[in-house]
Amino acid sequence: MSHQKKYQQLAKDILSLCGGSENISSHTHCMTRLRITPMDNEKVHVTAIKELDGVIGVVEAETLQIILGTGVVNQVSSAFEELLNASGSYDLNNEAQKNRTPFKLFLRRIASIFIPIIPALVASGLITGITKAIVQAGWLDEKSQAAIILTVIGSGLFAYLGILVGTNAAKEFGGSPALGALAGILIINPASADIMLFGTNILPGRGGLIGVLLAAIFMALVETQIRRFVPQSLDIIVTPTITLLITGIFTYVVFMPVGGFISDAITSGLTYLLNMGGIFAGFVLGATFLPLVVTGLHQGLTPIHMELINSIGDDPLLPILAMGGAGQVGAAFAIYMKTKKKKLKRAIAGGLPSGMLGIGEPLIFGVTLPLGRPFLTACLGAGIGGAFQAYFQIATKAIGVSGLPLTFIVHTHQMLLYLIGLFIAYVAGFFFTYLFGFHDDMAVEFEDHNQ
Repeated sequence: MSHQKKYQQLAKDILSLCGGSENISSHTHCMTRLRITPMDNEKVHVTAIKELDGVIGVVEAETLQIILGTGVVNQVSSAFEELLNASGSYDLNNEAQKNRTPFKLFLRRIASIFIPIIPALVASGLITGITKAIVQAGWLDEKSQAAIILTVIGSGLFAYLGILVGTNAAKEFGGSPALGALAGILIINPASADIMLFGTNILPGRGGLIGVLLAAIFMALVETQIRRFVPQSLDIIVTPTITLLITGIFTYVVFMPVGGFISDAITSGLTYLLNMGGIFAGFVLGATFLPLVVTGLHQGLTPIHMELINSIGDDPLLPILAMGGAGQVGAAFAIYMKTKKKKLKRAIAGGLPSGMLGIGEPLIFGVTLPLGRPFLTACLGAGIGGAFQAYFQIATKAIGVSGLPLTFIVHTHQMLLYLIGLFIAYVAGFFFTYLFGFHDDMAVEFEDHNQ
C-alpha cells in the first residue's frame, strides 16, 4: 500500500471511530496532532483509535487530540477534510460548546491564531540563526551580499509578524482577514510616531503582539456588529470604513497603552522570576513542561515567547522549556538499553530522531507516558537541564523547534552552553530512568497494551 493510500485509510478509520462525519463539529491540526471536536463524545471509540496503526497516542481534552507525528498529520488531516466534504453532512459552524470551559475555548482560539504561523517562524528563525553563526565563525563577511541576502530573508517575518497575527485573529473571531491585517499595521506603522496623545508621542510597536491581538479581536467584533445594521448594497463601503475608523481610534487611545502594560507585566514578571528564582525557577519550569505538552496547553505559550522577543529582544524561556524534550530523549535511551523487548526498542528507535530534533510526542505517547514512571524521570532530567539553562541565562533570538535545531537560534556566543545544557538533560534523564525509572516488567505491560 502506498503512503498516500495508507493516510487515506487511516483518515477513514479515524472518522468511522469518531462516529462518522455527522458527529464531527470541527477539526484542525498542528505540527503533530489532528484535533477533532465531536458533537457527541459518547460515539467516539477512543480505545480503538489508540490501537490504529499510525496513531501514536490520543489526548482527551477540550478537543480530541490524535497524535500522528510530523509529516503524517498534514496528510491525514487533508484526507480527513476530503472525507468530511464528500459526506455533505459536515458543518464547520456547528460547534459543540457544552463540554468546553471559557478558558479552554480561549486557549484553543489563541492556539489557532499562532499555530499556522509556526512553520514560518521556524524557517525564519533557523535561517537567521545559521546566518549569524556563519558570520560569527568568520566563514562569511557580514557586509557581503550573501550575508545581507540571507539576513533579509530570515528577518523579514519578525518585522511584520503583527500583520500575520492580526490576520489570523480576525479569522478566528469571525472578522475579515484583510481588516485583521490592518489591525497589525495600525500597531507597527512607523508614521504613528507623529501622533501625540496626552502630551506624549506614540511609540510605534508599543503594545506588541498583545496590542495587535486586542485590536484585531475588537475589529472583528465591531465589524460583525456594524454589518447587522448596514444594507447589503452598502456593506462593502460602509462596514470596513467605519470598522477601521473606530478600531484605529481605540487602538491608539486604548489598545497600545493597555497592550504595552500587559506586555511589560508578562516580560518583567518572567524575567524577575528567572532572575530571582535562578536555578530553582529553571528546574521547576523545565520539569513541568512535559505535562503541558501532554494536555496540548503548551501551544498557549507561543504568544508569550513572541512577546518576550518583541519586548526585550530575546527569549530566555524557550531554552528552559526545550529541556523537556531532552529529558525525554535521555529517558528513552535508558529504556532502549535496559529492555529486551524488540517491539519497545522499535518504538524508541522510531521516535528518537524526531525527539532529538524537537518533536517529542512520538516518545511521550509511544513510550514514556504508557510506561508511567519513565515519564516522571524524564521530567526530572528536564528540570536539571532547565536549571542549567536558567543559571547561564541562555536565550533565543527567535522562535523555533526545540532540541538540536534550537542551537542555531540562541545567541551565537551561547551555542556551546546551550548544547552542554542539552547534553546534561540527556544524561540526567538517562540516569534517573536507568537507575530507578524503568524495569523490564514494565515493557511486558507495554507490549500487552499495544498488541
